[in-house]
Amino acid sequence: MNYKIIGVFMLLLTQSVWITAFSCTTFLISGKHTSDGKPMLFKHRDSDSKDNALRYFSDGKYDYIGLVNATVSSDNMVWAGYNSAGFAIMNSAAYTLTVNDTTSLQDQEGVVMKKALQQCATLADFEKLLNELPRPMGVDANFGVIDAQGGAAYYETGNYGFKKVDANDPLLAPHGILIRTNYSFSDNVDEGYGYIRFASAQEALYDAAAAKKLSPEYLFNHVSRNLVHGLTKADLSENLPENLSDTRFVSMDDYISRFSSTAATLIVGVAPGEKVNQTMMWTILGMPLCSVAVPTWLAGGKALPEVVARSREDHAPLCDAALVLHDKLFSIKRGSGYKYIDQAWLLNKENTGIMQKLAPIEQQVFSETATRMSQWNGGDFNKKNVQAYYQWLDNYLREAYKAAFDLVL
Repeated sequence: MNYKIIGVFMLLLTQSVWITAFSCTTFLISGKHTSDGKPMLFKHRDSDSKDNALRYFSDGKYDYIGLVNATVSSDNMVWAGYNSAGFAIMNSAAYTLTVNDTTSLQDQEGVVMKKALQQCATLADFEKLLNELPRPMGVDANFGVIDAQGGAAYYETGNYGFKKVDANDPLLAPHGILIRTNYSFSDNVDEGYGYIRFASAQEALYDAAAAKKLSPEYLFNHVSRNLVHGLTKADLSENLPENLSDTRFVSMDDYISRFSSTAATLIVGVAPGEKVNQTMMWTILGMPLCSVAVPTWLAGGKALPEVVARSREDHAPLCDAALVLHDKLFSIKRGSGYKYIDQAWLLNKENTGIMQKLAPIEQQVFSETATRMSQWNGGDFNKKNVQAYYQWLDNYLREAYKAAFDLVL
């Protein structure tokens, strides 16, 4: 038996699984190119940490809300978030900025983003932070950042430096849109990952921009829930099974949403002249095909909606429910079965698929949010009213999930 060959094979297999687990799809949009002047920052998270939650922090110069792994031991890392200065940040792994780098320090991206949220108000502050961090930084990342001054940029960052890619530069982003999956544009471009997902996101975003549909609801449905393969153009919303019993397994490889997808966030910044406390974040906890978007504002204070906040048991109820539904979609538990989805549980002709039952629930959340925000724009945007909305949101989602899936949040 050739143990050397077996060892090499196992190493490649481990690397493949690890890469899949940390392969996010992200984009940002300059406020100069949105209808309301507000910049957007989006992250579709892939991770081996399935339990995600939101957390309100007050441990720095600025308060902030962050997407975190739902364990207390993970509080030193944030994977997307925004602070009371209107600064927001997220990342995707680059895999191209530390090629042939033998540095042992790595996986510090969440630590860097937490520090940024604690102390940065502008893109310039973030650049200062990157310049002052000890080398090596332990990162290989595309950091996406927006601020309340209209800044919007990616920072392609390796162990010893970074390159800024400005969404307000018409030569780099003629439509104000920048996308990053798992490679950078500044070095070793062909050695990364996510090229097919990049193509899917690019087509969806440019279509949305052309149709003037750059709203959070539309973007979640056409990016995170994009069912068209970027290379083959196979569309999982076509040729649907008859019902839940009409089992059909199809590959989810290289779709934006897949087995390793654990959350999605879309941070909406403020337009020029607006108060920074109007910055908000929409968050889908769990695989976006199995969950719904929930809004949060720092103006609401430390008590976040209970369905997305980390409980004493290190869980968020909405994420727990998403994991139950996730198991329905990915029911094969051995071998390469995790790559295949049961299409009948996703969508079917009887409209009893998971996405079909979740859609009206989420639509009601977006509708109610729009109504409340319209009222608040008249001067009632305060902690009391945001907390009242959170209470409505918790009650509504508990009732809706019980009725649709017999799940208790």
